Amino acid sequence: MTRMRALAAAMVTAAMLLLASCTGLPTTGPVSAGLAVGEKGDAPPFTEYAPGPAKGAGPQEIVEGFLDAGITPIDNWGIAREFLTPSMSDKWSPSAGVTIDTSSESRSITAVGDVDDKDATSADVTVQLSQVANVDGTGAYAADTGSTAPLRFHLTRKKGGDWRISEAPDGVVLDATNFPLVFRSYSLQYFDPSWSRLVPDARWYPRGRSTATTLTQQLVSGAPAPWLAPGVRSAFTDEVGLARGAVVIDQSQVADVDLTRSALDLDATTLARMRTQLEATLAPLGVAEVRFTVDQRPLDARTVQVKQPAPDAGTLVLTKDGFGTAVGDQIAPVGDLSAQVDKNAARLRAIDVATDDSAAAMMLDDGHVYLATPDNAPELDNRAGLIAPSLDALGYTWTVPRGAPGALQAAGADAAKHPVARAWPGASEISALRVAADGARIAALVTVGGQRQVVVAAVIRDDKGVPISLGEMHELGRFTGTALGLSWIGSDAVAILTTSDEPHMLTQPIGGPSDSTQAPAGPRSISGARSVSGVRILAADGVVFAQRGSTWQASIDGVLVLGTRSGQ
Repeated sequence: MTRMRALAAAMVTAAMLLLASCTGLPTTGPVSAGLAVGEKGDAPPFTEYAPGPAKGAGPQEIVEGFLDAGITPIDNWGIAREFLTPSMSDKWSPSAGVTIDTSSESRSITAVGDVDDKDATSADVTVQLSQVANVDGTGAYAADTGSTAPLRFHLTRKKGGDWRISEAPDGVVLDATNFPLVFRSYSLQYFDPSWSRLVPDARWYPRGRSTATTLTQQLVSGAPAPWLAPGVRSAFTDEVGLARGAVVIDQSQVADVDLTRSALDLDATTLARMRTQLEATLAPLGVAEVRFTVDQRPLDARTVQVKQPAPDAGTLVLTKDGFGTAVGDQIAPVGDLSAQVDKNAARLRAIDVATDDSAAAMMLDDGHVYLATPDNAPELDNRAGLIAPSLDALGYTWTVPRGAPGALQAAGADAAKHPVARAWPGASEISALRVAADGARIAALVTVGGQRQVVVAAVIRDDKGVPISLGEMHELGRFTGTALGLSWIGSDAVAILTTSDEPHMLTQPIGGPSDSTQAPAGPRSISGARSVSGVRILAADGVVFAQRGSTWQASIDGVLVLGTRSGQ
C-alpha cells in the first residue's frame, strides 16, 4: 500500500467514525435556525490522519511525507512541521498559498548526492509537479496549465539523528482530488459601482472553525481580486481595521466584530454598507447578524437594501404556438413582449429577455441584432458575423463579431452604440459572451493562441452606467471541442456547452476547479439559471432537457428556439 493510499484509507475510517458518532438526533435543547436552502455550513476541521516522519526515513521519504501532510491543516499544519527543523518550522508559512497538481503519483522526487551515506549530514531534494492550479496568499484560485519550476528542499541531520527539512518553499501542495477536501470556496462580497448589487469574489481557505475570522480579516483589510477590482466597490477603507483578531459568533449566530476607534467617525450609510457586505460574506457560515463594536461597545449600524437576483421564472421557448414561458403543455405570454417577438418568430435565432420582461435582445436570420419592446423592435447592430447578444441589468445590449473580439459594443435602449475598450486583448475569436446579473462582470469563450479559454473581466462604466471598458481578461480554464453556448449558473459559476466526440456541459466556477458532465445528444443551445437544476439544454430534435441528479430528462418538446434571461 502506498503512502497516499494509506492516507485515503485513514480518511475513510475517520469519516465512518464521524458518521457513527452522529447517528442520533437530539430530542432536547433549544431550536436553532438553520441555513437557507442551497447554503453550505462550514465543515469542522479534519481528524488528524497524516502520519508524521518515520524513524530512519531517508531524504526522499521525508520530503514525500512533508508534502502528504499538506492534507491535514490542524494546528496550522502541525504534522507537516514535524518534518522540518525547529528553525524552519518557525519560518515556514503554509498560508502563503497552495500548489495544486494532478496527483501525488505524478510527482517526481529526486535526491541529489549520496544520501545513503550513513555519515552524510546534508542533502538536496527536488520535486517536479504536474501543476494544474494555484491559490495565492489571499485565497484567490487561478488555473495554471504552464510548466513550473521544481520545488527545492534542503535537508540536514545530526550524526546518528534523523533527516529533517531545513529549507522549504512556503505554502502547501495538494493534488486535485484532495484540494476540495481540505479547502473550501467562500465568497467575499463587494458592491457594484451603484452600491445597489452585491458581487461575489471567490476565495479558498482551509475548512475549520476560524473561517469567520479569516473572511472578516480579508474583507476588512484586503482588496478585491485584481481582475475584479475595477468593477466593484467596498465600504471598508484603510482607516478602519479590526481591533480584535478573532470574530466571535454566539449561540444566536450573531458575529461580534470589534472595530478600531476610527469607525466612530464613519457616517451611517458607510456603516450600513459595511455591515451589509460582511453579513452577506458570513451568511454561508450560518451567521444571521453582524454586530459592530468599538471598545466592545455596540456601534449603531443598520443595513442597506440590495437588489436580489431575479428568481427563475420558467423556461423561455419559441414553439409553433408562439414565444413565452413553458407552463406544462402551454406557453404563457411574457407580458406584452410576446406579441412583438411573435411578429419575428419565423426569423428568430436567439433571444435574451430582461428580468422585468420589458425588453429582449433578438438575433434574427439576417444575423443582425434587434431590441424588442412591446412597441417596436429597432435594429441595434448590423455587422457581419455577430454572435448571440447579451442584455445586461442596466438595459444595454452587448454585441460582437465572432472574428473580431476587440470590436465589442453595448447599445442602450435608445439604440445608441457605445464601443467597449480593452475587450479580450490577444483573442482571435469569440464564440459566446454573457454579462452577469450584477452587471459588473462579463464571461466569454475566446480563442487565444489556438487555445480555447473561458475568461471573465470586470465591466467598467461611466457615472451614468454606460459601459466604456473591460478590465483585465482573467482566464478561468480551458476547454476542447466546439462551443455551443455559455450561461451563468447563479452568481459564481458559468456553464459551457461543448461538443467534440461527445457533447459535454462544463461547469466552471468563477475561481475554482471545473467539473464536466455528459450533455444530451445533439445539443444546440443552453440557458442558465440560479442553480444547476434550472439549466436547460435544447437538442436538435426540438426537445429541451433538464438535469435531474446525474441524468438529463426531456421536459419540453417542439421547441424551435430556447430563450435566455438577462444575467443567466
